[in-house]
Amino acid sequence: MSELRIHREHSLGLDRAREIARQWADEAESRFQMSCTFDEGRSSDRVDFKRSGVHGTLVVAGDHFDLHAKLGFLLGAFAKTIEREIEKTLDDLLASSAAAAARKPAAKPATKSATAKTTTKAAAKKAAR
Repeated sequence: MSELRIHREHSLGLDRAREIARQWADEAESRFQMSCTFDEGRSSDRVDFKRSGVHGTLVVAGDHFDLHAKLGFLLGAFAKTIEREIEKTLDDLLASSAAAAARKPAAKPATKSATAKTTTKAAAKKAAR
C-alpha cells in the first residue's frame, strides 16, 4: 500500500482556506469520483475522501493544508502521477486565491464629510464678498 503526504503552507486564514478546501473536494468528487465529507472545526477542518483503491484526509488550518492518502495495490503503481495531480490541483487553487486577493482594490481614502464641505463652501462665499 502506497502513502501520499502533501503539506502546503499558506497565509489565507481559516475562512479562505475552508473555501479552497471545499473547491478541492468538489473537484475531487467530479474529476475522480471521490466521496468527500467535510467536517468543520474551530481551529481546523477535515475533509475525508475515499473511492475504490484510495482513502485519506485533508486537514485544513488557517496556515496550512495537510493531505494524507493511502493508495491500494493497483493505484500504488500510479502514486507519483496521482501525487503530482493532487499537488497541481491544490497549488492552482492556492495561486488563484492569492491572485484574487491581490486584485482586490485598495480601500479608498476617507473623504471630507458633508459638513466640512458645506463649511468650506460657505467660507469661500464669505471671502468672495
